[in-house]
Amino acid sequence: MQIKVLKKTSNELRIEIEGEGHTLCNLLEKVLLEDESIDMAAYNIPHPLISNPAIYIRTKGRRSPETALKDAADKILKIEKNFRASFEKALENWEKEQKS
Repeated sequence: MQIKVLKKTSNELRIEIEGEGHTLCNLLEKVLLEDESIDMAAYNIPHPLISNPAIYIRTKGRRSPETALKDAADKILKIEKNFRASFEKALENWEKEQKS
């Protein structure tokens, strides 16, 4: 995955992510918008076959957009770990039920 910084100010960040699509961008946008320090978070994919998505983040000025993006990535990892643990437990319970 290649990431290119397109714009960076004290409260704005615009990056381009090579080879990604709606799956990652939509998740990042959702998690960013849950953050109270975010004024705006959005992404754009100009053409699904030939372009790389651009993610735009604007904070309310209390912290940098880079920190907000890093925190969003950390939150996504925690969500994934919780999902994995819950899924493994559900499979384990299902297998126990099948043996009964």
